Parts: sequence; C-alpha cells; structure tokens
Amino acid sequence: NQRRGNAAEEEGIRTPSATLFAAPVISISGGSNISGHMDISNSHNNSILWFFKHKGFDEKGINEIFRKCKRLECVQKENLSANWDYLKSIGIHERKLPSIVTKCPRIMTLDLNEKLVPMVQCLATLGTKPDEVASAITKFPHILTHSVEEKLCPLLGFFESLGVSGTQLGKMILHNPRIISYSIDTKLSGVVDFLASIGLTKEGMIGKILVKNPSIMGYNVEKRLRPTTEFLLSLGITKPDLQKVAVNFPEVLCRDVDRILRPNLDYLKTRGFDSQQIATLVARYPPILIKSVKNSLEPRIRFLVEVMDRRIEEAAAYPEFFQHGLKKRLEKREKLLKQRNISCSLSEMLDCNHKKFLSRFDLVEKFV
Repeated sequence: NQRRGNAAEEEGIRTPSATLFAAPVISISGGSNISGHMDISNSHNNSILWFFKHKGFDEKGINEIFRKCKRLECVQKENLSANWDYLKSIGIHERKLPSIVTKCPRIMTLDLNEKLVPMVQCLATLGTKPDEVASAITKFPHILTHSVEEKLCPLLGFFESLGVSGTQLGKMILHNPRIISYSIDTKLSGVVDFLASIGLTKEGMIGKILVKNPSIMGYNVEKRLRPTTEFLLSLGITKPDLQKVAVNFPEVLCRDVDRILRPNLDYLKTRGFDSQQIATLVARYPPILIKSVKNSLEPRIRFLVEVMDRRIEEAAAYPEFFQHGLKKRLEKREKLLKQRNISCSLSEMLDCNHKKFLSRFDLVEKFV
C-alpha cells in the first residue's frame, strides 16, 4: 500500500499543472494535495482562496498569483479586503482589479496605511485630473510597491535638478509610471549623461526632452541611443542638427537602426534621393526615417510625382512636404490649384493654414 501511495504521488507530480508551474498548484474544490502544495484544509488558507474566487479569479488565475507571490498565503482575509476596497475607492474599476492583481499580486500584501495610502496620496499631489492616479496604477501596478521616501522622493529631486517643473513631473510619471522602477544612478543618469555628451545642456534642455518623450529613459544607451545617433551622423547631418533632432523629435533616437531607420533610408535612395538630399531631408524633417514606407512615404511620393507632376527634387528642397496630411491637405489643395490652373512651389502651397492658402491664391470667393 505504501508503495502504491508513493507511485501515485510520483504520478501526481508529473501532471500538466505541476509541470507548468514550479510553485504550488491550488485546487479550490479541494482536490489531491500534491507534495509541496498549499494545504487548503487549513481554514485560513481556504478563506484566502475563496476570497479570490469570489472576486472573479478562476483556478488558473489563482495559481498564477500564488506562484508570483507566496506571501499571499500569510495575509489575513481582512487585509486583502481592505486593500481591495481601497483600490476601488481611489477610482479603479473593480472589473480591472483582477488584471492588476495578476500583474502585481504583491500589492495585496502591502500594509494599507504604511505603504498604499502614502504612495497614492503622494502620487495624487502630482496629478491634475481625478483619474490620473488610478490610470497610472492600472498601467503599472508595481508603482505601489515602491517606497515614497526611498524611491519617489529621490526621483522627484532628480528631475527637478534637470529643470522639470512640478506639473511636468506629474504628467511624466503618471503617464509613464514605469519610470519609478528605473535606477537613478545607472539607468536615468546614464541617459542624461549621454544626452549631455551630444552637446545638450542639463540646465533645462535635457529636462525638456525627457518631458516630451519620457520613453527615451527606458532605452539602453549602448544598444539603442548611441547606435542611432552614430547612424544619423553618418548620413551627413551636423552635430547641431543632431541636437535639434533630440530636442524636437526625441522619438527618432529611440528607433532601431536596422529594423526602421536603415530600411527607410534605403527606400529614399531607391526613389532617387542622393546623399546630400537625404541629409537635408533628415535634418529638416527627422521623422522621415521612422514614418511607415507603405502607409506614409510611398503614397506621398507617388502623389507628388504622378498626380502633382512634380519632381522629387522639390520635396528634397521642402522636406516638410512629408508631414502634411495626404487627404486633408495635399489632395484638397492640389485640386483647388488645378481648377484655377495655378502653379506654385510646395512651400507656397503648404506652408500656411487653409484660410491663408485661400487668400494667397484668391480662392476665397470660389471656395465660399
């Protein structure tokens, strides 16, 4: 009998659930208790399991959160309820809570008054809208696991030293809450030092870049930011041009050279742009290297050549051509000009709002 029992235990260890999770597999219905699994016969543990079941978690979901956070086994049901109700009270919809807890089960183990409330209150001082804190927690629940004194306060001080205002800081952190998980000494300081190395000043300019595109802080300097800047310089743009790219279009610095920038460069070459023209295009309108070839560049060039009957040299002289909407601006204005048989440069046609465009070519009366 003992041997048969051991064999059954061994067979149980080979079940799919046990193979999938190294952590205990929990059975709400009180199934076989595999060696090392949580003992649901304990009334405390059983009440925890039923708490999550009642909140909408299925067995797979419960297994997942206990696999991620074993400390859940030690939490009192009253504390779980208190944390759950508090998260609801700050504006998080209850239907989103299972997903939030699955991402970060640890938030259910945190002390309500010593951890959750202080962090939420501190985040609330950074926001300008009632739902911003709830939205930030929904995006990145782990933000609640960090300490106000040890992480958030030093982070605020770091950005303030770069000239980031309180309002900008709140917007940046609440819209990109993952920033709180970045190390100041290694990751954030590394990005700031890199931006300074290309000639940008720490007194305000770098702060503006981080506010404009906080996601730049998530990229590795050596694997992404430096290769991208070296690629841009290899195209013939000057260092001052590179600085303008960083200030006005920091998202360009974040794109992968081989997957995005180089294919766009190759496409421009196939359409007849020479090296000097490409350098001008990139310097004056850097997003040309990250726009979709199929959905943005190709339709505009085709319209320029086939419909407008113009040469690509005109686009090289006026790179801003690629930023204008095809349907709303290019096609609409080209149609009006052709109706009156009017010829003009691309800049004359596009470098103004619609009211000025109509007035410039005496199209007001006809339009009305």
